[in-house]
Amino acid sequence: MINEQVKKNAQTRLKKIEGQIRGIAKMVKDEKYCIDIVNQITAAEKALNGVAKIIMKRHVESCVTSAIVKGEGQNKIDELIDTVFKYSNK
Repeated sequence: MINEQVKKNAQTRLKKIEGQIRGIAKMVKDEKYCIDIVNQITAAEKALNGVAKIIMKRHVESCVTSAIVKGEGQNKIDELIDTVFKYSNK
């Protein structure tokens, strides 16, 4: 479960990323230099990865930890491992 601070932080970052994406769309529309567009896409990807890390950290701190304490952690651990592998293979 995402707490209010993580939620606020993620939403703030996502609003900035939304602006970046609109800027990239405008760059494409205006036929800006290709490398500049690619650089902006890379920056947006890194920003999204930052949000994913914040949410993943909170998931481990809350959902996974809670499941382990209850003795029901194996499914959450397996889910976490699968997600980390998908995330790291981008």
